[in-house]
Amino acid sequence: MTDYFVRRVLQSLLVLLLIAILSFLLIHAAPGGPKTIYLSPGLSTEAAAIQAHNLGLDRPLPMQFVSWLGNLLKGDLGFTFKNHLPVGKIVWPTIGHTMILMGTAWVLSLLIAIPWGIYNSTVEYSLSDQTASFIAYIGFAMPTFWFGIILQELFSLKWDLLPLSDMYTMGKEGNLPNLLLHLVLPVSVLTLGFLAGYSKYARASMLEVLDRDYIRTARAKGLPERKVIFRHGLRNALIPIVTLLGLDLPILVAGAALTESVFNWPGMGRLFVQMAVAREYSVLMAITLITAVFVIIGNLFADILYALVDPRVRLDRKGGSA
Repeated sequence: MTDYFVRRVLQSLLVLLLIAILSFLLIHAAPGGPKTIYLSPGLSTEAAAIQAHNLGLDRPLPMQFVSWLGNLLKGDLGFTFKNHLPVGKIVWPTIGHTMILMGTAWVLSLLIAIPWGIYNSTVEYSLSDQTASFIAYIGFAMPTFWFGIILQELFSLKWDLLPLSDMYTMGKEGNLPNLLLHLVLPVSVLTLGFLAGYSKYARASMLEVLDRDYIRTARAKGLPERKVIFRHGLRNALIPIVTLLGLDLPILVAGAALTESVFNWPGMGRLFVQMAVAREYSVLMAITLITAVFVIIGNLFADILYALVDPRVRLDRKGGSA
């Protein structure tokens, strides 16, 4: 297990390096190029050359990449080229804001969707099952930005029950009750989307397990249905759900750009949109790499959970067959 984990970490570092190289090359291949975007308009040829030299844009591309990567390994994400602000001071606060929003929606969705999906697998085609299917269809089909605008129109503009947007009311920064009020609408939008996927996965996974021979054997022995479901069925049913949880982990950091933009939530998703419009490529590269790190962590997390949930995974890896 330890050897497998070490191999996966080394593979992840290689993937991260490839992502860094690809991101760097794509940004420098953007229309107009960094020099056109970063250099101040109206400069003379001599002044433009001096500014390009100061920014390091006159060096060969490999040297620029090595310099950027060296600073990155020191924890320096660089500076914005237009205002010369530290990228870290712009990006890091937005991660916390996004995790508050996405984490709340994610945990709430899991607490509702997984138990509900498991229950619906035992009462197939019941009213509860059909209700969950209807909600899932809405969650998959409804555009998040449209749903968010509808909630704003009803609960903020028409009925004046909840804040329209932002993370805090001006002057109440850091106030927990005020934060909770601002979370209600965006969390409702995100929870509907999460709920649609998790409830269907939990139901389908549990239905597949309940049709296995060992479940029928357990029932034939006269075991209580609750024991059959939770002791014999649930552990195996969780395996595909674990994969989904690991793959969704980066969402907690990357954020939901549309939802954050609609509700003016100061998170990483909205920041990415703003920086893309402003062509602040140093910030976009930082966000891309941070998201990539969490994608890799999510995959490792899923593998570790796999080993905890399914002992056969540990045996296979110990024997070298996986």
